[in-house]
Amino acid sequence: MENKIEKENSDLIIGRNAVAEALKNNRAIDTLLVSKGEKNGSLGRILRESKEKGIVVKEVDRKKLDQLCSGAVHQGVAAYAAAHAYADVEDIFALAEERGEAPFIIICDELEDPHNLGAIIRSAEAGGAHGVIIPKRRNASLNYVVGKASAGAVEYVPVARVANLASTIEELKKRGVWIYAADMDGENWCQADYAGGVGLVIGSEGRGVSRLVKEKCDFIVSLPMKGKINSLNASVAAGILIYEVSRQRAGIKAKG
Repeated sequence: MENKIEKENSDLIIGRNAVAEALKNNRAIDTLLVSKGEKNGSLGRILRESKEKGIVVKEVDRKKLDQLCSGAVHQGVAAYAAAHAYADVEDIFALAEERGEAPFIIICDELEDPHNLGAIIRSAEAGGAHGVIIPKRRNASLNYVVGKASAGAVEYVPVARVANLASTIEELKKRGVWIYAADMDGENWCQADYAGGVGLVIGSEGRGVSRLVKEKCDFIVSLPMKGKINSLNASVAAGILIYEVSRQRAGIKAKG
């Protein structure tokens, strides 16, 4: 049990001085955890700086913070370090331009399992995608588990974190990116034409693609289910679709 806790908390920065120094040195911070009701002294400065940097701030019960810090003195604050610094959406477009390719972007819509996010980033890197976009809220983030599940792919695939996924999709469309949602009752995945810029939306494990995001999509693509289970694991579905896009882009013809 101790080893498990140590691994889970290996990316946790504990205490006001440690967190302040991490911010000062521009360490990639995923989430700031603050004990409810505490904003005094240096903690106020930490909160202001975190918000200026766009870091997600969460208030938690002091008992919860005690538990997460495994008894260490936290002074009302701790922070999860990101496995890698977040990119901007512009970095994704820049990578596509550098390669001389139309943008190929994976968009995760409230994907909660960090193992799934890590596996998707790994498939994105292997399949030639230029980046991954995730929302700031209600989605797995670039934590220790995601970094490990990606098998190092977080070092090569830009991951951008945005405040509003629906409005980001609108901006992508204005820049020539066609948006494909992986969901039920859509066009057969291998009959869709993925020419040009592609934004592939992968929904949450339980709810799929959210209504608002689906309304913004240009196409719905589906994977046929032959068995009694009506859906695939999110990262497995993403891997299949990523490689279909990759196949079409490479001009590899399916055997007739």
